[in-house]
Amino acid sequence: MSATSPSAGSSSAGSSHVEDFELSSVRFNWQLKALLPVVFVLLAGLLLFLVATVSLRDPVRHTVLIGAGAVAVAICAVLIVALAYVIQRPMVELQEKIALVSDGNLDVAVSFSRRHDEIGNLGRNFNHMMQQLRESREEIERLHRTQVSRAEHLATLGELAAGLAHEIRNPLAGIAGVIEIIGRDLPATSPAVAVVKDVRLEIVQINRILTDLLETARPHRPQVCRSNLNTTVEHAVMLARQQVLSKPIKIELQKAPDLPEVEHDSSQIHQVLLNLLLNAVQAMEGAGTVLVEIGSRDNCARVVVSDNGRGISPQHLPNIFRPFYTTKGNGTGLGLSLARRIVEEHHGRIEVSSVVGKGSKFEVVLPFSMPAAEVAAS
Repeated sequence: MSATSPSAGSSSAGSSHVEDFELSSVRFNWQLKALLPVVFVLLAGLLLFLVATVSLRDPVRHTVLIGAGAVAVAICAVLIVALAYVIQRPMVELQEKIALVSDGNLDVAVSFSRRHDEIGNLGRNFNHMMQQLRESREEIERLHRTQVSRAEHLATLGELAAGLAHEIRNPLAGIAGVIEIIGRDLPATSPAVAVVKDVRLEIVQINRILTDLLETARPHRPQVCRSNLNTTVEHAVMLARQQVLSKPIKIELQKAPDLPEVEHDSSQIHQVLLNLLLNAVQAMEGAGTVLVEIGSRDNCARVVVSDNGRGISPQHLPNIFRPFYTTKGNGTGLGLSLARRIVEEHHGRIEVSSVVGKGSKFEVVLPFSMPAAEVAAS
């Protein structure tokens, strides 16, 4: 740890002296401004009194003027004491409490909150604010403890899930090989051919679930490089079109030829977009259109995937990015969770809007350039 240099210490001490001088100057200016009108009125009164007593004899006149001056000085003294007690003392106490708050102590309160005037209102508002700050801090600490406990729990579950996925995948590969051999040996007219086909599809589904589970439990750091986002999106659209060849669904792509290159992991962003496209296709019953638009917004690249399917109900919309949350019978609930994590690792975000019966719109927003440290690490 480096020691603080004398020059730095002297400069900080000098700055604190300047701040103290400024505070005292402000306090003096405030007192001066409060007293100046009173002094002005008293001087004006003395002047008028002087004019009014011109006709009096000199000894009597001097006596009257001395008495009037003494009364004026007494009034000023009383006003100074009253201002110091009524206003200055609460302000000094408030400054002391604020200094304690700036040091992190929120268990403070001012004593002048019991007064029935504007200063008392100020004190009550300050105490109420401190009470709200204490409650907010307690809530933040509670949420932090909950999040830490949940993160530890999820980390343990992730390790367990990854181990189970590996253990399941090994025998699954053997089962797939056996089914492949059985399928080749069966006669084409055998009724077991359809059963073997269904088994193959189920094996593919199990393997896909295990892949998503491993990706969620053991994420990989993005391999970032600057490349054309249009190419990444076009590749995902091409694969999605292969999935809808036998369906009355169109997938339209609007590219942005003038879009600058974007720093991203093309394989991971391709995975995100393909997941969104397949979700859009599955959301449509019968004919429909999926529109993919590429553009820019707020110095970021954006890819919008919109469909005219059945939409997402308001009660489901806040939960769609939660792991294992799904409304589809054959879904794993990991696709959107994984997609959001990938986009956030690119320092981007996914925004979604949906209207039941009219369709959904997912917008992926990515910065053109990631932080240099992230690019170097990848």
